[in-house]
Amino acid sequence: MSPVAVIVVTWNSAAVLPGFLAALPDGMAGLDWRLVVADNDSSDDTVDVLRTLAPDATIVQTGRNAGYAAGINAALTAAEGSEGVLICNPDIRMRQGCAKRLVDSLGDGVGIAVPLLYEEGRDTPHHSLRRESSVLRALGEAVIGNTRAGRFPALSELVTDPAVYQRPTRADWATGALMAISGECLAACGRWDESFFLYSEETEYCLRARDRGYATQLEPSAEAVHLGGDSQVSPRLWTLLTLNRVRLYRRRHGALATAAFRAAVLLRETSRAVLGRPASRAAAAALTRPGALRATPGP
Repeated sequence: MSPVAVIVVTWNSAAVLPGFLAALPDGMAGLDWRLVVADNDSSDDTVDVLRTLAPDATIVQTGRNAGYAAGINAALTAAEGSEGVLICNPDIRMRQGCAKRLVDSLGDGVGIAVPLLYEEGRDTPHHSLRRESSVLRALGEAVIGNTRAGRFPALSELVTDPAVYQRPTRADWATGALMAISGECLAACGRWDESFFLYSEETEYCLRARDRGYATQLEPSAEAVHLGGDSQVSPRLWTLLTLNRVRLYRRRHGALATAAFRAAVLLRETSRAVLGRPASRAAAAALTRPGALRATPGP
């Protein structure tokens, strides 16, 4: 059986890579594996850190800040022949045996497996499971907030029921900080969509996999810590996240439904902008601009 390919996309990731690499042996325990890293033209010491701490890794240098999906595709090309892959953010810290539990849960209709994710310093798991976007869910999140709305499946994308995170649970999609993907699912779905520079690429992939008969499933016995990013506080990144969310909805729905969804998302961002959230102010302004939903360039 060929080794599992651990796929990582880096961009100025030198600060978080040592912790990721240190956790890999325990996280991958019980599996034959290889590390494949696609570096999106880092300007820091990312590549030097990799060469020093992971000399056996395959490093693909894309030569540009190509985006997350493009980095995954470059690494997948280099990892051709692997039975399955584990796609990881470099700020993930896998706990003992995490990867094997994910890989073992693949099959029987499950093409993508995700672990319980913990934020650094917190003992309760992150709400990482999601439902597919709908106008009603976008409106529910706008009016009562996604955490409160999450208790009602019709009113929020966010899955918040604690019981769901205590058992293997299938979802429309899940946050993509760490996911195992079977070889069959990879073959059926093909390359990741590079038109999403950052954010919504994992949503699109999970939904595409579901369309082809491969479910995304939480495996609660697999655990990892996610250090997290700054999309919640960065106006630039939050705007990109918000626009890509609407762009993906437009891909799967007609013009009238998309207009209603965009209006609901705009209501959410405007209401939060009024409360003084700069990231929402930037996102709301972007949503009202003509041509905002054209292919969005990266940061």
